[in-house]
Amino acid sequence: MTTNLFFDGHVLVLGGTRSGKSLYAQRLCESFVHKKSTRKIDSSPSLLYIATAQAFDDEMKKRIDAHKRARGPLWHTIEEPIYISNILNREDKKWDVILIDCLTLWLSNLVLHSTQLLREEKERFFITIKSLNTPCVMVSNEVGLGIVPENPLARLFRDEAGSLNQELAKICSHVLFVIAGLARPIKGKDFNI
Repeated sequence: MTTNLFFDGHVLVLGGTRSGKSLYAQRLCESFVHKKSTRKIDSSPSLLYIATAQAFDDEMKKRIDAHKRARGPLWHTIEEPIYISNILNREDKKWDVILIDCLTLWLSNLVLHSTQLLREEKERFFITIKSLNTPCVMVSNEVGLGIVPENPLARLFRDEAGSLNQELAKICSHVLFVIAGLARPIKGKDFNI
């Protein structure tokens, strides 16, 4: 069933690595803004992109630059690898929609920092998302479909990613799973973009 492109509440976009989830989430946000706004395409940015990736090598720098170019002038980007709740609280009500890409990288940053910070920031994030007024689209990897990791750090990451996705699925009005660039609704609307 196809519905209009307006969405109420928040959206969680799940999928595997290179499944097309980020591009889908970007197009969903752009579709929402184009339907909602009377602004022209070339007007000032109305979409906020919170990027959690960090460029530690040339390959990652090139990937980040390519993603920025592909987003175009409608997007304003803020890079924040750890404290995304601070950004969300500060930027709430300033944008038509906020896209966070990707929560899996954010979680990885937290796991590598400290378990204490991980627990604190996850809890802050859930509280922030529940109170956020601006529609938010969040991208996250589904990592629980593979084998059980061999080492404790990888198991911790898998477990934390699973609990993060489960909690967000409860909070969000819409949850989609992307496979080979095709999105299927798990909860809420089929946006069919």
